[in-house]
Amino acid sequence: MNWTWYLFRFDGRINRALLWQALLIVALLAALLGVIGQVIHLIGAEGASKLCLKLDFDFGLDDLFKLADPRTYRSLASLGRTDLILKAFSLALFSWIFLATVIKRLHDRDKSGWWVVAFFIAPGLFRQFSDLLPVSYWMLPFSLAEDALSLWGLVETFCVPGSVGENRFGPDPLAETRDGAAAASANGWDQSRELEFVSPSASPPGGMHVKRGA
Repeated sequence: MNWTWYLFRFDGRINRALLWQALLIVALLAALLGVIGQVIHLIGAEGASKLCLKLDFDFGLDDLFKLADPRTYRSLASLGRTDLILKAFSLALFSWIFLATVIKRLHDRDKSGWWVVAFFIAPGLFRQFSDLLPVSYWMLPFSLAEDALSLWGLVETFCVPGSVGENRFGPDPLAETRDGAAAASANGWDQSRELEFVSPSASPPGGMHVKRGA
């Protein structure tokens, strides 16, 4: 597999398994960066008084939408330089991997990559700023639309199989698997071909013949 294309490029198609695999890769990288950050704290001046290693593997796509919220920058001021650098690096890396793999998965569904705006970005921004919106009945349709779009996006990208055969975004990523299964079925052992039906003989069964001249 071309890992550069898989994790960082936006062209082509991937199936559901590869999208779930990308999330697993992001989780492992987040854990690795969490360990690196804590080790740096322990061996540096910031961690000289710490006797325990506390790991924080928390990462979510909501962190991406916090960048659009000015209130977030006030909380970032309390972070040390190491935490700030690791946070910025992980946010950029994980967001890019997520967008690259989800867009290729949308291509597998024969949908434009711009659907990521409706499925993920717009609902995420709505959730980030929902506490600033007035509490009234006329906001209920927007809230329901946000929930519906989020659920639709999750089903489209993580649950529903891709379009069969080549589409406008590239060949079917499961074409080789389907072709291999079809070939194995065609070349497999057919039991009915090995059976030979013999018409019953008119003579008596073996062992019951009458000897001539007896």
